[in-house]
Amino acid sequence: MPFKSLLNSLIERVPGAQGAIVADWEGEAVEHVGVMDDYDLKVIGAHKGVILHSMREVADRLGKDELKEIIITTKQTQTLVLPVTKDYYLVLTLDRSDMLGRALLEARRCIKRLYREIA
Repeated sequence: MPFKSLLNSLIERVPGAQGAIVADWEGEAVEHVGVMDDYDLKVIGAHKGVILHSMREVADRLGKDELKEIIITTKQTQTLVLPVTKDYYLVLTLDRSDMLGRALLEARRCIKRLYREIA
């Protein structure tokens, strides 16, 4: 199943989802879908990649387990950042008022499918 189909399915299954993007380790978009502006989604994806990279460095320095997910909550949005592999990650942005648990469940399912496509 192509990335676009996986991301479309994710967006459809998460109420309030605004966009989803798979990016590589440099923050470059591999594929993205959403109801928000393409440029904004790509910027969000790249920026969250910087955060992911920084958090991985901290976890490595502390000798902790591998980083599995990052949840960023602001007044209006929630953003999930989940590594797919060492070189790829998923970013899902949704409205703040929507259920985080459902978004995490669906994002984790999507990660498994993306991993099978990438690996």
